Amino acid sequence: MPIFRFGAWLLVAVAHAPMLFSTQALTLEELQADAKLTPATFLAHFSDFGFKLRGNTQSPELFLSSKAGDCDDFANLAAIVLKARGYTPRIVVVSLERVTHVVCYLPETHSYLDYNHRHDRVLVPSDGTLPNIAQSVASSFKSNWYSVSEVTFNSGIRRFIRTEFQ
Repeated sequence: MPIFRFGAWLLVAVAHAPMLFSTQALTLEELQADAKLTPATFLAHFSDFGFKLRGNTQSPELFLSSKAGDCDDFANLAAIVLKARGYTPRIVVVSLERVTHVVCYLPETHSYLDYNHRHDRVLVPSDGTLPNIAQSVASSFKSNWYSVSEVTFNSGIRRFIRTEFQ
């Protein structure tokens, strides 16, 4: 009899676990519907996301549902969501000695959102010039940069607007 009671309790606990410990991913619709969303609160949603390098930029839905991705997935999503909130985001690609990194600059906040700063939830200050953003990103990687570009993403394809070289 005690085994049955334990088994029945375990069955009830497992059945209700999703309600107690929800790990359901945030959806694009939920992000867009958040009336109090700011760049800082947007960044806070990603503190528990993992890093997973991919060949192409993921759709916002796939990035959110998998809770993993890389800098261009994050910058693309930030630009989409924050543009709908009235911001004028700029996606900036910084080519460094060993890696390329993508951030989302917001002129309204004089800062950029960086997927590498999702755990500490910090907007990185910048004057918004491409070289300033590149130098800031390069410093965080303890590296040198050799080019910086402003781009758009359309259907996962990167289109260059302008590029500067060091």
